[in-house]
Amino acid sequence: MNIFEMQYEMRKKEGPLAERMRPVNLGEFVGQEHIVGKGKILRRAIEADKLTSAIFYGPPGTGKTTLAKIIAKTTDKNFTTLNAVTSGIKDIKEKINYAVDELSIYNKRTILFIDEIHRFNKAQQDALLPYVENGTIILIGATTENPYFEVNSALISRSMVFEFKNITKDDIKKVIKKALVDKRGYGNKKVEIDEDALNHIAEYANGDIRSALNALEIAVETTEERGGIIKIDLEVALECIQRKKINYDKDGDNHYDTVSAFIKSMRGSDPDAAVYWLAKMIKGGEDPKFIARRIIICASEDVGNADPRALEVAVNAFKAVEIVGFPEGRIILAQAAIYVACAPKSNASYLAIDRAMKAIESESHEVPSHLKDGHYKGASKLNRVKDYKYPHDYDKFYVKQTYMPKMNTRFYEPKESGYESKIKRFLEYLRQEGGQNV
Repeated sequence: MNIFEMQYEMRKKEGPLAERMRPVNLGEFVGQEHIVGKGKILRRAIEADKLTSAIFYGPPGTGKTTLAKIIAKTTDKNFTTLNAVTSGIKDIKEKINYAVDELSIYNKRTILFIDEIHRFNKAQQDALLPYVENGTIILIGATTENPYFEVNSALISRSMVFEFKNITKDDIKKVIKKALVDKRGYGNKKVEIDEDALNHIAEYANGDIRSALNALEIAVETTEERGGIIKIDLEVALECIQRKKINYDKDGDNHYDTVSAFIKSMRGSDPDAAVYWLAKMIKGGEDPKFIARRIIICASEDVGNADPRALEVAVNAFKAVEIVGFPEGRIILAQAAIYVACAPKSNASYLAIDRAMKAIESESHEVPSHLKDGHYKGASKLNRVKDYKYPHDYDKFYVKQTYMPKMNTRFYEPKESGYESKIKRFLEYLRQEGGQNV
């Protein structure tokens, strides 16, 4: 009996409902049809006991550990576990030595399941690599973080990555209903749940089966029987889940995904989406200054000179949030995000500086003599002053003059968007007049 089986036997009677109802085979497994549905590669590998190293990646409560426990019960290989939160290099070496002995003595390979694998540092992950590479260990790593950021590339290249999705509301409702009739759950009690209560728990669990079962457990265990029946209505459900579970880790993968969605929504001129992702960040406890900085960047990178006021609005929002704080600061951030989302767009300034940076990297030219500093004694002897034409001395404050090294390159190409369309016409006028490098 492996460690997962022993844990299950110990908890199946007195453990939490979520633990008692944990599926014991693929037939009971809920969700993730895209990777364990009939005919899918992961299901075939598990059923044939031909699993190779894999990374299970996805939000909490989506079945990563559950699937590992199912593998533990079905495989003929050795199965052992580590939790990266509580384990160190010594624990890793013990598991490796065990796997080496089992292979050399009994010709039996070992599946090593590492929960929270992203918590291991590079040295700890590197210690596994030779044994994963030579097949001594079949690694299954579970992580809530994007493995391409948090797991060593060498391990990733030797593993299949399977992304677990949030469980659907309908699937969560099925799990809740099963828990009410299954003897592992409340099959020995008479429990009735109203449809609106069921919907509330399923909705507010937000794709997390564990959260839904925890709420159901609280509801059942704290509700008095009446006439031999425990009745779960909406009022009881509201007490058990008062706030929707928000999958948001300020230091995790969900943080980066949400920030990305926020920025792309502003860039895509969708104020509703921008405010939605803004609300998720605020609810998740994101630093308001961090949010304000993202708005500032978007105002310059994606709006630019199409609406120069966007940057002004964004910077003032940052200062205002510093002064006002929260909760009122949410209004300021929303105003700025909406302004940037609704503003005309141009990334011409962003493209211009990147083009110029690449040009500098390829060849750095000397500053032309007439542009060099002439505010010092002896500058005239070096021809630093006489060739420079002061634009304010000329009609319309403009004079034909070379301001760049001898290179036929234009970095800034204004777009026909908002205020920048006026800039474009102005530059076109100057260029038609013969201004070089204008």
